[in-house]
Amino acid sequence: MSARVLERFPAGAPRGSWPAEEYAARCRAEGGRATVVMDLGSDAFLVVEPGPDDDRQPAAARASAGK
Repeated sequence: MSARVLERFPAGAPRGSWPAEEYAARCRAEGGRATVVMDLGSDAFLVVEPGPDDDRQPAAARASAGK
């Protein structure tokens, strides 16, 4: 599984603020396939774009590949 990190946002955003989700939404509006994941090690939200090999695997296989 390969994914490109587009942007990082600290998890401590003010209440009611979702900067990672807003950034991902802007990327998707421009035709990207951005999604938000949590990096527990760095306590940050990552906006990532799945790599080309991610389209060929079922979602369950992608989920178990990260374990």
